Amino acid sequence: MSDKTPNIDNLNRKVMTHPVHFLAFGFGSGLVPIAPGTFGTLMAVPLYLLLMQLSLIPYLVIVALVCIVGVWICDKSSKLLGVHDHGGIVWDEFAGFFITMIAAPEGWEWIVIGFALFRLFDIWKPWPIIVLDKKVEGGLGIMIDDIVAGIYALICVQLILYACYYFS
Repeated sequence: MSDKTPNIDNLNRKVMTHPVHFLAFGFGSGLVPIAPGTFGTLMAVPLYLLLMQLSLIPYLVIVALVCIVGVWICDKSSKLLGVHDHGGIVWDEFAGFFITMIAAPEGWEWIVIGFALFRLFDIWKPWPIIVLDKKVEGGLGIMIDDIVAGIYALICVQLILYACYYFS
C-alpha cells in the first residue's frame, strides 16, 4: 500500500460524508482521478435534464442560486481541505454547464454541443477567463472562471442555433 492511499481514502471519506464536500465534489463525481472537471460536467447533465423542464425564468433563478450558493460551497470546501481550488471541486462545472444551456433547444445534440463547448472554454481558458482564474481568490475565484466559460459557451450555442435556423 502506498503512502498516498490513506490520503485518498481519507479524502473519499470526507467527500462522501460531509455535506459541503459532497456538493462541492459534485455528489462524488469530482473524486474521479482523471479529468474530474469533465466527470463533474457529466454529472450535471442528469440535473440539467430535470431543470430543462422549467420555463426560462425559474431556470434562470435556479442557475443564479447555483452560482451564488456555489461561491460559498466552493469556498467552504476548499478551506476545510486547506487547498485552494482542489481539482475535485466541480460545483463550478455544474454552474458553468447550466449557464451554457440557458435557452438551449431540447435534444441530445444540443446537450452534446453545450457540453463540448463548455469543456472547451473551461480547459482552454481564453481571456479573461485565464486572468480571473489566476487573480480571483476564494469561492468566487473557484466559480468565476467557469461562469465566464459558461457564458462564452452559451453565446456559441445561441450563435449555432441562430445559424441553424437562419440557414435552413
